[in-house]
Amino acid sequence: LHFIFRHRNPKNGSFEEKHWKRATSVPKLDDVFKDKKPHLFTLIINPDNKFEVLMDKQSVHKGNLLDDFNPPVNPEAEIDDPTDIKPTDWDEREKIPDPTATKPDDWDEDAPRQIVDPNARKPNGWLDDEPELIPDPNAEKPVDWDDEMDGEWEPPLITNPKCEKVGCGKWKPPMIDNPKYKGKWRPPLIDNPNYKGKWRPRRIPNPHYFEDKYPYKMTPVAAVGFELWSMVDGIMFDNLIITDDLYVAQHWASETFDLKRELADRETDNMITRLFKYTNKNPWLWAVYLVVIGLPVVLFISFCCTSTRSPAVIAAQREIEAKRKAYASKTFGAQAEEKVREIAKEATITEVKEDEEVQEGSVEEIELIDNEKTEEKEEIAVEDKKESVEGEKISENEDDEPEVLGEQETDAGGDFPRRRRPRKE
Repeated sequence: LHFIFRHRNPKNGSFEEKHWKRATSVPKLDDVFKDKKPHLFTLIINPDNKFEVLMDKQSVHKGNLLDDFNPPVNPEAEIDDPTDIKPTDWDEREKIPDPTATKPDDWDEDAPRQIVDPNARKPNGWLDDEPELIPDPNAEKPVDWDDEMDGEWEPPLITNPKCEKVGCGKWKPPMIDNPKYKGKWRPPLIDNPNYKGKWRPRRIPNPHYFEDKYPYKMTPVAAVGFELWSMVDGIMFDNLIITDDLYVAQHWASETFDLKRELADRETDNMITRLFKYTNKNPWLWAVYLVVIGLPVVLFISFCCTSTRSPAVIAAQREIEAKRKAYASKTFGAQAEEKVREIAKEATITEVKEDEEVQEGSVEEIELIDNEKTEEKEEIAVEDKKESVEGEKISENEDDEPEVLGEQETDAGGDFPRRRRPRKE
């Protein structure tokens, strides 16, 4: 992927091509077109000389017209003097051979690098008369082999199986490194006393210097062409647009590239991917998904997590209520039954509120709690009865003895106490 523009020299009117220094982050076209889908390349040049390269509406590189092109838009203010020549006595060598060094007397430059191992011995059982390679006895002459055209057929050679154990053929001792080898003698290097550094020609003002601060003002576009060299088949170009309005380019891409890319994605994407893309294109579908899927899930969770009273608790409460009514009717009579019924109603409302705490206990614990509440209510009703009885006694004769409660006896048919009527003399 290249970006090249022609720049007009404001000083002499000549034109010169400026080539973008391609960044390593930009993908290669060979990798882009392997998916055989439509792709959109966009170049945006801004009035501040900054440019941006996009591929499929995604930014792949950003740069500046003044800094990221070769040769640069503006030439250097100074250049090397072409007439300046290096002096003949200029020495650029940092190190030189030591002129006072001499070769040692025992230095042998003719000694070879490797010599025959003097300690090597031919192994026992070595077969000197056996060849290392022999014709393959299992090879067969091809059926289509023509001796007149292909020559005399010979079977291919294979390794001699007799040489696998020890070896065969002419035996040669192995080679080893020569301990006396030193190579060609060279004197050691020392610092050059005449070193003057690397020579460079002097700098002079550039006679062709100019400064163009607005290279984005390019020459008018008169034609559009394609220069292609590709090993990838099936590449087509269409819908090229040049405009000074970014909105126009984006709108044009939405009516051409987006439609082609959507059609290509339909052929390759699976059902789930296509559903997500269609939902993102129509955000109101998220509300439909929330109602259709989310609401049943919430109701299911609420139904499973909501606590209900067990049948054992309901049966225990009904039994307690029956005992309460029977006890009130036998003890206080019909006059107090209405009042006890009201108290029982209030107690039932309270028990329903406390049901979540009570349902985890056993039935025996529930009966114990209800009996305690019933006794408290019964004591209140007894005190009210006593007050009414005492009021009646005040109006009776003074000779009458006060009502005395005898010892409580237990009915044979129940667990409730029986009241003894008072006697008059």
